[in-house]
Amino acid sequence: MRKPREGSGPWQLPPQESPRDPDRHQRWASLFEQLDTNKDGRVDINELREGLARMGMDAGAHAEQDILREGDTDHDGELNFEEFAHYLQERERKLLLMFHSLDRNCDGQIDVGEIQQTFHSLGVYISLQQAEKILHSIDKDGTMTIDWHEWRDHFILNPLENMEEIVHYWKHSMGPPAHSLSGIHGDAKLLTLTELWEADCRHPTGIDSILGEQDVVLDIGECLTVPDEFSEKEKKTGMWWKQLIAGAMAGAVSRTGTAPLDRLKVFMQVHASKSNAMNVLGGLRGMIREGGIRSLWRGNGINVLKIAPESAIKFMAYEQIKRAIRGPQETLRVQERFVAGSLAGATAQTIIYPMEVLKTRLTLRKTGQYSGVADCARKVLRKEGIRAFYKGYLPNMLGIIPYAGIDLAVYETLKNTWLQKYSKNTADPGVLVLLACGTISSTCGQIASYPLALVRTRMQAQASIEGAPQLTMLGLFRHILSREGVLGLYRGIAPNFMKVIPAVSISYVVYENMKQALGVTSR
Repeated sequence: MRKPREGSGPWQLPPQESPRDPDRHQRWASLFEQLDTNKDGRVDINELREGLARMGMDAGAHAEQDILREGDTDHDGELNFEEFAHYLQERERKLLLMFHSLDRNCDGQIDVGEIQQTFHSLGVYISLQQAEKILHSIDKDGTMTIDWHEWRDHFILNPLENMEEIVHYWKHSMGPPAHSLSGIHGDAKLLTLTELWEADCRHPTGIDSILGEQDVVLDIGECLTVPDEFSEKEKKTGMWWKQLIAGAMAGAVSRTGTAPLDRLKVFMQVHASKSNAMNVLGGLRGMIREGGIRSLWRGNGINVLKIAPESAIKFMAYEQIKRAIRGPQETLRVQERFVAGSLAGATAQTIIYPMEVLKTRLTLRKTGQYSGVADCARKVLRKEGIRAFYKGYLPNMLGIIPYAGIDLAVYETLKNTWLQKYSKNTADPGVLVLLACGTISSTCGQIASYPLALVRTRMQAQASIEGAPQLTMLGLFRHILSREGVLGLYRGIAPNFMKVIPAVSISYVVYENMKQALGVTSR
């Protein structure tokens, strides 16, 4: 065992320490003892990580790195007791300032109303029930208030710097309401279960995460109406673009992995009918017979290619629309977020929609029909004109409304029902519960909006099919209903559902690994 460095034992408080709290030295020494597992008078990053987990302190991801960076004044990669005490002294000073800012009536206690007022002052509107969940997570003596000691002990090793970060932390501990695990329209939007939180129903995310403290960007090749939102700190440090890159890479791998099912879905939407029955296995065999195994990935290249421009356009449009609605410093209420997100999504879809049409044409192409994306674009432009690149645009836009509304409503209902029935001491249902709620809600949203998605795809493709009638949106609806009935509007929905679980799983694994590779810290 190494000997403690000079000045690290017997433990002494910093010389400027005030005697106001006679138990402070004992409390700090006890905490240091719990962390210093090998009893060498020093605490390294591994001891910090293991100690925080052992003591059950919800300090957030990478907290041990933040604590060591702030407290290690001699930069030797470890904390002796003097450094540890200096760090805790500064932490308590900051926590006391935050406690006083929350304690609006200056009675030495924080009640549920003061938590609500703090959120409201930052433009975030939460219900009484949500404020009570926050209070219960800190209130250890059951008084329905938080005193200084409870506040201090809860946050002492959680390196949050100010009330904005405290509110951000609480937001994510409540879980992400508005979200989407699987969309239908636009076939290409990044799905973020991160920070779509917004008290009444969510930030989006900000999926920060479905884990409460992590960012989770899940892309299954479909759409989300509310784009991800980044804090000012993330924008200044450049963390936002790393998260977008990680999400784009996760989306690319996820879409590539499930491309055969996506191509089969498009094939069944366009070609399946009563007279041309097509099931999953038969459809896959037919595509392989016509073009070999590689043909299963037709259209995947442009589907991956459009991730970056759509995400960038949506992000920039959302920032501009948000400023127009509330100003650059304000946090949007959930209704305003929904409007801003929908407008940003519509803006991105409008700009990249020609790529959607090309994706459908390339997906349906026969061997040798097109040599690539550019060749496909030239031939469509020459034969059909510029308007061909916006066929199906109207049902695509209309489909966002029922999908987003039903998805959000079902998700919130399921999540809140679970919390009321099974959650005792936490407002975080956990990743599995949120994934289950998201899958069910997305399924409901898809069932409602799938007919519009099918009509959109047929409108995009009908000019390339010999003998196919060139119909409008309403004309197509009437044509399908008269010949195939209501079931005709749901051709291809089976492979669409089949790709959800593998897509989410692939996206999650790749995103987490990309975050580590890029050095992205969880919010």
